[in-house]
Amino acid sequence: QAPRQLGCTPRYIEATTLNQSACQAMAMRRSLALALLGAACFDGVVGKQVAVQGNMNPIRKVVTLLQQMQKKVTAEGEAEKELFDKFMCYCRTGGGELSSSISGSETKVPALGSSIEASEDQLTQAKADLTSSQVDRSAANTAMAEATALREKEAATFSSSKSDYDTNIAALTKAVVALEKGAAGSFLQTQGAQALRSLVSDGKVNMLDADRQDLVAFLSQNSEYAPQSGAITGILKQLGDEMSKDLSDITGAETESIKIHDALIAAKKQEVAALSATVEAKTGQIGELGVAIVEMKADLSDTEATLIENKKFLAQLEKSCSTKTQEWEERQKTRAEELVALADTISVLNDDDALDLFKTTLPGSAASLVQVRVSQSSQRARALSMIRSMRQNAEADLRPHLDLMALTLTGKKGLSAGGFDQVIKMC
Repeated sequence: QAPRQLGCTPRYIEATTLNQSACQAMAMRRSLALALLGAACFDGVVGKQVAVQGNMNPIRKVVTLLQQMQKKVTAEGEAEKELFDKFMCYCRTGGGELSSSISGSETKVPALGSSIEASEDQLTQAKADLTSSQVDRSAANTAMAEATALREKEAATFSSSKSDYDTNIAALTKAVVALEKGAAGSFLQTQGAQALRSLVSDGKVNMLDADRQDLVAFLSQNSEYAPQSGAITGILKQLGDEMSKDLSDITGAETESIKIHDALIAAKKQEVAALSATVEAKTGQIGELGVAIVEMKADLSDTEATLIENKKFLAQLEKSCSTKTQEWEERQKTRAEELVALADTISVLNDDDALDLFKTTLPGSAASLVQVRVSQSSQRARALSMIRSMRQNAEADLRPHLDLMALTLTGKKGLSAGGFDQVIKMC
């Protein structure tokens, strides 16, 4: 009874050690099982004398080999399951980490976009504030310069006016003193009289025309003190009081102007100091915002690129994990079929009926040598045909094993007992 066919169905196999070793092992076991079963039949026909002399059933070699294959299939299944469990663990943990990273990136991308937009608005406002502060500081400095120039001009004017008032008031005082002492004639010869004459003649003082004419006439005479000198004394005193009052007024105005100027300069200096601090702060803020915006844009670009790569890798991982699961299920099914086929074959070969059938199938002692050789050639040809057919479709690394089996069948050693020892060791 022929054993159930063993093997794995063609499918997409990625270049991983796990998949390649599993399918190659299954294909190898299929080839060896079929070839060894055929060889066992061949060995049973050729080795009749060995079976008789050794008093053992030649099929026992095949049973032992199949039992070893059973253990090997089971061990390979356990090893592959361990590898598969580790891979599926990676699928779960790696997929979870990728999903978490993708979720974080999807949250981070719009947040970075909003931060960049807000920072750019802040940068625009900071630049506008910097420009405004610089303009205001320049205006404050200009205002201080203009105020200082005006103050200097006013101070010069006051100094000139005060000097004139001081000179005129001093001349009037001397004139009044001279008139009251009756020394008008000697006073008229002094520089003070000339100053009064110039003051009255040039119209620099505000007075009645009659008083002006009397005063001019007095200052122009060459005689001694005239009877009208009393009226002149009154005019001079009144004129001196008015000038003293005018001097007091301009002195008060000068003092007030100085206070206003000092207050203005102090306020402008505070304004300039505050604006300078603002300019410095805004300059630093603009630099920091510029650097932050560049870094956030770089971070955004990296995050978007990472997000795309993670999504792509996650899709590939999910596809790979799904493929591995399907392949694992298929290999589990194939391995189960192999184990069932091996168990069924062993059961059949161990059955007493199989032993009787084997004994009756072997040629008896009276069989002619020609009959044995005919059976030998037929079985050998059949086994070689099977091995050569399998070699054409076998993987490159399996062909040397099949070539060794073919060489064993075609060589002289294949005619004697133990010719398949090397083949058996390959399992």
